[in-house]
Amino acid sequence: MIERYTLPKMGDLWTDENKFRTWLQVEIAVCEAQAELGKIPADALATIKAKANFDVKRILEIEAEVKHDVIAFLTNVNEYVGEAGRYIHLGMTSSDVLDTAIALQMVASLDILLPQLENLIQAIRYQAQQHRQTVMVGRSHGIHAEPITLGFKLAGWLAEMMRHRDRLIAAQKEVAVGQISGAVGTYANIDPQIECLTCQKLGLQPEAASTQVISRDRHAYYLNALALVAASIERFAVEIRNLQRTDVLEVEEFFSKGQKGSSAMPHKRNPIRSERLTGLARVVRGYAMTGLENVALWHERDISHSSAERVIVPDAAILTHFMLVEITDLVKHLQVYPENMKRNMNLYGGVIFSQSVLLALVDKGMVREDAYAIVQTHAHQAWNKEGGNFKAALSQDPQVQKLLSAEELDHCFDPSRHLQNLDQVYQRLDI
Repeated sequence: MIERYTLPKMGDLWTDENKFRTWLQVEIAVCEAQAELGKIPADALATIKAKANFDVKRILEIEAEVKHDVIAFLTNVNEYVGEAGRYIHLGMTSSDVLDTAIALQMVASLDILLPQLENLIQAIRYQAQQHRQTVMVGRSHGIHAEPITLGFKLAGWLAEMMRHRDRLIAAQKEVAVGQISGAVGTYANIDPQIECLTCQKLGLQPEAASTQVISRDRHAYYLNALALVAASIERFAVEIRNLQRTDVLEVEEFFSKGQKGSSAMPHKRNPIRSERLTGLARVVRGYAMTGLENVALWHERDISHSSAERVIVPDAAILTHFMLVEITDLVKHLQVYPENMKRNMNLYGGVIFSQSVLLALVDKGMVREDAYAIVQTHAHQAWNKEGGNFKAALSQDPQVQKLLSAEELDHCFDPSRHLQNLDQVYQRLDI
């Protein structure tokens, strides 16, 4: 089997140089398979392997005339190989090369993406461990709800990225498929064993039933897996943006020495990286939609997918990798402000503890509807009044005083009550 190789940068994987190198890898693997089955002479294979090469500039020159990229590539390769070049591409069609090669590139892209995703998983895990007990307000509808911890919030992020790791592994298996089946996929001019041997050499599985192309549901799967990663990164970025707002300021992107936030307002410290990630997620999602639209081709093939894939597959891989690098660094250096979390949690005299008071009153025998009315009235009055104090108002309410002692009321406002079962979540995720 030909060893899979990885490149130091995602962008290197999608250059013209590497694209043609991958095409050549496929063509040579087919020639090796042909020679093993006695379809081409051994000395011709030796010549091909020794001399086969290409020049990107020359390929583009030929393509400008013939208007066909694979023909231009083969013409240039044959300029290097000479007479033995007549054994290259025997019985094949262009899509045999293109689809098998892009499969290799997508597999290689996931070899790069998966370790970076693992870096993000570990960065989130570390921060979740550090902030297991960092109490903050949980919010629903953007409104204060009940206490949680920052570690618990990050636990959700961690679980999500672990699911993405499984999805990317599955996507890699989904796209690790090649075809060497000839025009309309019938093997009329090439032995099916050539496909099996070639794919084995390339570390791929033969497509079970190709037409003249590998069905694009596989490529859509890959693109949607990347889009899901991007969507989760956007979720994290939006959360950071909201928590960095001036009136909240519970977490903040790291602001480096010498960095400036605004050309006009020197005080600004903007969540620019999170905003950048939010925007890029929209782009990756758009590529996933195009991938879905590429599934419906005419009959055994057309090339409406081809022009789109030349943009969406490289760009989606490059953008997703960039987003993973960015969010990993952002999480690693996230600034956390526990005092601001405490301040926000106790706004309006701790209205976020309303359910604790409600349940305590019900436990003491009060009808739930009556308890709800009392608690809601005091909470809303505290919320709507400058300097309102929910706890103080409750402590002076005769109906509350009758059922709850000062110590019992204090217990209702103890945030630790809300955290007592979070260890189950942490244990599931090894935090």
